[in-house]
Amino acid sequence: MQTMQVSAPAKVNLSLRILRQRDDGFHEIETVIAPISLCDEIKIGRKKQGIEFRCDDPSVPQGDDNLAVRAANTFFTSTKLKPAISIELKKKIPPGAGLGGGSSDAAATLLALNQLFETKLTRDDLAKLGSTIGSDVPFFIFESTAICCGRGELVEPVKLQERLSILLLKPEFGVASKWAYSRWWDSRDIPGVSYEIQEFAGQTFVNDLERPVFEKFVFLAQLKMWSLKQPEIGAALMSGSGSTIFAVMRQNADVDLVAKRACEELDRKLWTCACETLEGAAPSTP
Repeated sequence: MQTMQVSAPAKVNLSLRILRQRDDGFHEIETVIAPISLCDEIKIGRKKQGIEFRCDDPSVPQGDDNLAVRAANTFFTSTKLKPAISIELKKKIPPGAGLGGGSSDAAATLLALNQLFETKLTRDDLAKLGSTIGSDVPFFIFESTAICCGRGELVEPVKLQERLSILLLKPEFGVASKWAYSRWWDSRDIPGVSYEIQEFAGQTFVNDLERPVFEKFVFLAQLKMWSLKQPEIGAALMSGSGSTIFAVMRQNADVDLVAKRACEELDRKLWTCACETLEGAAPSTP
């Protein structure tokens, strides 16, 4: 096998609780994360030497600043194999969106290299490597909905009661995760905005990062509250540290109609994407 094509799925945080700030500067969290059908596409091939990286989105970081490249370097260092691959990334997941695009690219790269070079590392081995790259990378290694604890690196795969139909709504701006977490302790409620736990489709929805993010990015609070008023939507929440609000659709709802209405009533430049939670492993093809 000389070339592999793999999908790197985005994620949504169905719940995100911050328990405390740790001595290492990270936050202790408990979160339920689900992979969704919006995916980046990665083609990885063997070559004579080095790591060559190409991406169709010029805004994506290059070299060691790119998490897929960092994952490849980590893999070759830990296995003591000679770096000799090309990585071609087709970007569909927007950056700064709370959808885990970069972390998923890193995890998909580790999984693909493990197959391509037949190194037979276990998922636990790969998750340990992934945890040195980013807190969300171990989650994506397991290719399943999971409860994640610690700073996100402790992963326990679980099954959702049912597949969720989801509408992603993202404005033009992004939110930096580090900034959002740094403001969590001092954040306060905005009057008229609901931060309460939502129960829908056998799932609990809540996100402790909404308070600090909504304080600065008030439009995201408006986007969530607008979503909760739509009859087709059963629950709405910010994913991760934002800037995506995801809406969980009721059965037989016309998701395209709701997306169109959101653009017309809120922001014509709103990025929207209809998708669903994934049941099993992300597909990969030789």
